Amino acid sequence: MTLRQPPLAGVYEDPTLTDFGGWEMPVEFDSIRAEHTAVREAAGKFDVSHMGQVTVSGPDAFELTQRLTTNHVAALDPGDAQYAGITDAGGVLLDDTVVYRLPEAEADDYLFIPNAGHDGEMTERWVTHRDEWELTAAVTNRTEEYAMVALQGPDAEALLATETGLDLASLGRFEVASAPVAGTESLVARTGYTGEDGFELLCPVADAETVWTAFDCQPCGLGARDTLRLEMGFLLSGEEFHPRDEPRTPYEADIGWTVALDTDFVGRDALAAQERDGVDERLVGLELLDRGVPRHGYEVTDPDSGALGHVTSGTMSPTLGVPIALAYLPTEYAEPGRSVAVVIRGEPKEARTRATPFIDR
Repeated sequence: MTLRQPPLAGVYEDPTLTDFGGWEMPVEFDSIRAEHTAVREAAGKFDVSHMGQVTVSGPDAFELTQRLTTNHVAALDPGDAQYAGITDAGGVLLDDTVVYRLPEAEADDYLFIPNAGHDGEMTERWVTHRDEWELTAAVTNRTEEYAMVALQGPDAEALLATETGLDLASLGRFEVASAPVAGTESLVARTGYTGEDGFELLCPVADAETVWTAFDCQPCGLGARDTLRLEMGFLLSGEEFHPRDEPRTPYEADIGWTVALDTDFVGRDALAAQERDGVDERLVGLELLDRGVPRHGYEVTDPDSGALGHVTSGTMSPTLGVPIALAYLPTEYAEPGRSVAVVIRGEPKEARTRATPFIDR
């Protein structure tokens, strides 16, 4: 299978590459630790053009987007954004996304961001339901038209301020504005996946190199993006949820706060019942007390080796210097401080449950 190439593929300087969601993406440029530390202490830039970009416009753009995402789309004013789930009729997560209500100057009403490799599937989902519900809306997959650069870290605002006249101090968290960046008309969103302050910049593919090279900071790959998001307890599609391999609802995945049960969306009734009755398992944080690194699929047991659940993601935290993980466990183990074990190469390693995020940001 031929991998999709991000628009900055020819600009990278000798990165380590991998297949991610059908895209050939950089894992690291220097080292995961160096890139992680740059973002936590200064700033780093990520090519995140592999994320999907789908616009929805027209008279029924609001109704269509509201009925296909779990959060309260009506709460969005122009220039606002929100995190949401995309669920099937049973309330199982198909994807998670950020929905932007675009600034009034934009031709489209909404932009939503599917995960890597999901842009075609989610565009088709919006189109199919639009036609089924006889709504009037244009749904356009713009993933091949946009480049997306994430500038993240405590120095991100100062760096971006050198390349735009936008009043960044007035752009709040989960807000988006239209403005030139390095002379290129762009969307500037105060969003990110690292836990640090930062921005995600969308610009035409033809201008990707101009925007990327404008910022003199550490280039970062998917490896650091993963360790940064894990320290925050953020979900990764395909790890913390997958409709076939890891079918989970927002309540099980501990993002129940994204579910607006007073709205009408696909999966709403199933989730209302789950909210009423509770769930048997929840995603919780773990910290290993013994040596070892927890990985996806490792078994989690109680101290007497009774099976409890499994790890979805794990790493050695560069910030904390300890092994951390996310795992699905019975709800009674969601309380921080419970003793458990992670089985690594057949040997149980002592661990305890932790609240997420693992670090304070």
